[in-house]
Amino acid sequence: MLFDGLLDLPWWGKLLVLLVLVQITIAGVTLYLHRCQAHRSLELHPVVSHFFRFWLWLTTGMITKEWAAIHRKHHAKCETAEDPHSPQVHGINKVLFAGVVLYVKESHHPETMQRYGHGTPDDWIERTIYTPHHKKGILVMLTANVLLFGDFPGLLMWGVQMAWIPFWAAGVINGIGHFWGYRKFQTEDASTNIVPVAAWIGGEELHNNHHAFPTSAKFSVQWYEFDLGWAYIRVLSALGLARPKKLPPKVRLDPAKSVIDVQTLHAIATNRYEVLAKYAKSMKLAWDEEVAKLREKQLFADSATARRLRRAITRGMVKSPAEQEIVARALESSPRLATLYRMREELARTWERSTLSTEQLVAQLRDWCDRAEASGIETLAEFSQRLRRYAAA
Repeated sequence: MLFDGLLDLPWWGKLLVLLVLVQITIAGVTLYLHRCQAHRSLELHPVVSHFFRFWLWLTTGMITKEWAAIHRKHHAKCETAEDPHSPQVHGINKVLFAGVVLYVKESHHPETMQRYGHGTPDDWIERTIYTPHHKKGILVMLTANVLLFGDFPGLLMWGVQMAWIPFWAAGVINGIGHFWGYRKFQTEDASTNIVPVAAWIGGEELHNNHHAFPTSAKFSVQWYEFDLGWAYIRVLSALGLARPKKLPPKVRLDPAKSVIDVQTLHAIATNRYEVLAKYAKSMKLAWDEEVAKLREKQLFADSATARRLRRAITRGMVKSPAEQEIVARALESSPRLATLYRMREELARTWERSTLSTEQLVAQLRDWCDRAEASGIETLAEFSQRLRRYAAA
């Protein structure tokens, strides 16, 4: 005879409970593991912090140090052979459907834990219960589900809970979040925002925004974007249970400003990914015109090659030898395209050269703007004039 459970709920009631339970787990991942532990962008009250530690022990069996270390390494080695779970390296199908396998594999590397796992909990309960017995929590959850909801419903609910994070976090966010979607910022990686209303996975859907500003506690940056995790943070902050430490910078343009100075340099460096995205958008028409001319000359046989060329020159992401050859041929055949490509690369290096003094970087930026405005390319000159108006927020 089947056990019906202590809670006499209809099927839809159990489904509603299940949705609430998995969303609590998602909140634990995005608020505690991600924003609080991995990036230190959020402070949580000890009661809230430990509730999430306990809940994740019950529902995922994940260890805080392992999760934080693997995620930090992902940011440090993004889209390279050392990235634990890049679909650009491992393929989208492997990350989407077997992302948890990649996670477990990386968790067995002691050097990853030692280098990237610093600052995570190392108290008595972590050393004696959560870490050495991390798989026993999910058995406690199984027992509780069966007791509360019955044999078959409880087992089914537990199965969904166990698969929720491996698929939605390890699979969808790590996979689709680096493969498909829209990009607000031209980051050096392939991160994307999956959807602007980020609620189903707690705000993690705004993955490109996060990679642009990894130390920000808020993932939404546009008026049309919604970060459910940030809504949770606002509620906890109002109750005195959380404190965001950093937010995304805001672009401020001063119409009266036309001289490149230290303030301009700092504002551009702070908003560098927005600057590169604006550059790509501003130059789109000019790039498309030049690529069309190259196709008319039959330099490229198909539209797929043209798309690869456009991606390479607008994002600065020239990966394979084949792409390097395509770019080299295009730049050799089109001086205008070569100018647009070279100017983008020079602009990106403005905030990469740490050996130059501030005065040298300011002079370099002034020279860049002067050459852009004298290039004879109208869109490039207009972009340069906009660049001069960047001011401190």
